Amino acid sequence: MNVDVVIDRRFIGPPSSGNGGYVCGVTATALTDGPAETTLRRPPPIDRPLRLDVSPERAVLLDGDDVVAEAVHADRDLGIEMPDPVSLAEAREAAERFEVDDYHSKHPFPGCFTCGPGRSEGDGLRIFPAELDRSVPTVAWPWTPAPSLAGDDGLMPAPVVWAALDCPSGLARARDQHEGDLSVLGRMATVIERRPAPGEELVAAGWVVSRDGRKRLAASAVWSRDGEVMARCRATWVALTDEQARAFGAMA
Repeated sequence: MNVDVVIDRRFIGPPSSGNGGYVCGVTATALTDGPAETTLRRPPPIDRPLRLDVSPERAVLLDGDDVVAEAVHADRDLGIEMPDPVSLAEAREAAERFEVDDYHSKHPFPGCFTCGPGRSEGDGLRIFPAELDRSVPTVAWPWTPAPSLAGDDGLMPAPVVWAALDCPSGLARARDQHEGDLSVLGRMATVIERRPAPGEELVAAGWVVSRDGRKRLAASAVWSRDGEVMARCRATWVALTDEQARAFGAMA
């Protein structure tokens, strides 16, 4: 099966390419509504037709003959250990301490759909990395999905949930005291237990798992205000060279 798709500019990460989590979700959702793992092969183009080739085993997002992303089925446990849920009160307290202006001034991609401080309320997700006092480097933010993002069924589309899981994992990595470089999403495995409705009070959080050379493994989750796991992910981030960072259009 072939499907034509366009990644709208609203869903950017870097200024000229798609948000990694959103694109991973678009690719995975063409394959299954169950657990899936998507690997990004190149920066996802925006505002032009792409093609999804879908078989029972995989979905491949193509830009002409170039593979942009590839999704396959994944195991439900994702191979990650879930921490204690981050409560809404804990996330709100951390958010109150968070220096948004300082974060904005240093953000390499302020227009990012998920974590960009340059996005307005209701347009981007505006999920920022407020640090928590936990034994593992962890960030969290209270998130209330906007009505403008709802799908035809009144719930958040799966790619938006993938996007909400994306940056918290990377931002947790960036908060690790041993990290100082710019990284981008390379691979993401996700399970969505329940898609949220607009106006639900949620918590999006991410934490560090391990590092191996230029690759960093992190995880993230979205919890309801009652501690229900709405969605969770395992993500691999890849540190960029200076030349690669410039190619992505990162702000100095």
